[in-house]
Amino acid sequence: MVTLYDTTLRDGTQREGMSLSVDDKLRIAQRLDALGVHYIEGGFPGSNPKDLEFFERARHLELDNAVITAFGATCHKNGAAETDGGLRALLDTGCEALCIFGKTWGLHVTETLHATLDENVRMVRDSVAFLVDAGRTVFFDAEHFFDGYAADPSYAIEVCRAAAGAGASGVVLCDTNGGTLPHVVARVVREVAEALPGVTLGIHAHNDAACAVANSLVAVDAGCTHVQGTANGYGERAGNADLFSIIPALVLKMDDTCISREQLMLLTEVSHFIAETANVTPNPHQPYVGASAFAHKGGVHASAAARLPEAYEHIDPSAVGNLARVVVSELAGKASLTMKALELGIDLTGDQETATRVLDGIKELEHHGYMFEAADATLEVLLKKELGTYEPFFLLESFRCIMEKREDGKVMTEATIKIHVGDERFIATAEGNGPVNALDGALRRAIGRFYPALDAIELTDFKVRVLDEKKGTGAVTRVLIESSDGEKTWGTVGVSENIIEASWEALVDSIEFGLAHPRVRTE
Repeated sequence: MVTLYDTTLRDGTQREGMSLSVDDKLRIAQRLDALGVHYIEGGFPGSNPKDLEFFERARHLELDNAVITAFGATCHKNGAAETDGGLRALLDTGCEALCIFGKTWGLHVTETLHATLDENVRMVRDSVAFLVDAGRTVFFDAEHFFDGYAADPSYAIEVCRAAAGAGASGVVLCDTNGGTLPHVVARVVREVAEALPGVTLGIHAHNDAACAVANSLVAVDAGCTHVQGTANGYGERAGNADLFSIIPALVLKMDDTCISREQLMLLTEVSHFIAETANVTPNPHQPYVGASAFAHKGGVHASAAARLPEAYEHIDPSAVGNLARVVVSELAGKASLTMKALELGIDLTGDQETATRVLDGIKELEHHGYMFEAADATLEVLLKKELGTYEPFFLLESFRCIMEKREDGKVMTEATIKIHVGDERFIATAEGNGPVNALDGALRRAIGRFYPALDAIELTDFKVRVLDEKKGTGAVTRVLIESSDGEKTWGTVGVSENIIEASWEALVDSIEFGLAHPRVRTE
């Protein structure tokens, strides 16, 4: 069985622009524990107060599977391990497991540490022995191992042998620069396993050559039984090995029991939770857990997937807690549209004539600039209109927007809207920080008294794309609006040569979809 070692809370936070509070780290640790991860590296206690607070509070976490681990370095050059402040800080965390890194590349020893090769071996040996003698499980991260091994295999092995001989529970081979290719990793791991019989080997890969996941998997195949990585591949530069791609590959394709099948079904949920907690937009194209990982757009694919899912899906999406879905576009066929309609609660299976008519209409709209891949709500409205089941919540008589730039430099935007709800006519005016915001405000003033559910609906994202740039200011623009009621999120689209008209089109679909599907939750 492979041991999973997560370093999201330490190595992952070195991603540019990413920062986690102590509360964030504690919540993520609990989710990783539920997933079944064996070790969670919480940080570097010798480097900052935040990590010290995390370890203090982590003592009180009730974890079922994971062991919180502290990370640090070997003792200083010409210094005793027993008196080294960094090693003492590791022990002070109270963690049962500790991980320390040391140099295995002679270049780093002589040029970075300014130490002799023998002194570096002594630092590794004494540091591991000191922590093991204190009753802790110790992993040794052999930093820059693959570069060091390429330069001088015997020295890189000597350092690892010293760590293992001092009692390290595992020697982790690190591709710190992330440039090693899979065939090299496989060969080197096999050679190290031969040179260090009986030693538990691990892999810690970075993704600079886009091979971190592949390197981790071939390392396991070659003999490693300990894998380090991060949630969603977060990390410095191009990131670390993505544990959320490694874990399902191990369980579903390599028959490893690192976590249970039941735990694996939490994978997508945990991935998205960590992304949201880290304030990082989830990657829709991320393998296994991305929203698009099992999305079928091509008509032939969608049709075949409906009849024989395994023909176009390498695993059952539900195994990792994800869903297969159909994306309707100009590439779609009737099978795609029928499947998508069912996903939206509309049954077209017995009405192929309507399906054909709607599909032709969609292809014509996409020719003019519409796209429905991120606009399911607009697609639902379109389907209901074609079926004659669409009931508008209001009817527009007219609207106008006025933008005024004042002498003091401030810009004021005002929108006036004339609207009908049933037999009543309303005129409402609102100011906003732009025409769309002002229109949204005016519409809410006009119809809010009739539809209390509108209070929960918020516009969360607004994207504009110019479709034919060569026409300059006369170009057609596409507006995508994302909205949420706190429970669900939906997308709508509008297209016009007038950006305000395109925005209004997407806004109306967004509001009407939200009113047609009010949230269940009450505050």
